Amino acid sequence: MEGKPQSSSRTPSDFLNSVIGRQVLVKLNSGIDYQGVLACLDGYMNIALENTEEYVDGKLKNSYGDTFIRGNNVLYISAAKST
Repeated sequence: MEGKPQSSSRTPSDFLNSVIGRQVLVKLNSGIDYQGVLACLDGYMNIALENTEEYVDGKLKNSYGDTFIRGNNVLYISAAKST
């Protein structure tokens, strides 16, 4: 059985390009979360965030200005919930 291609399907790259300049949540393999404005990223998933907050076990631990996260540490990136 052959599936139909979806002309309106979005790729992960489409999603990442759509959230540049917006608030995102970055979950690391270690379980630590970073929230900030996605400044840029590259093909290796290296991420630059602005106005970054670090959360450990759901609790705010640190606030940073600009932050660089190496891509091999990233579990996932999600758009922050709108408030």
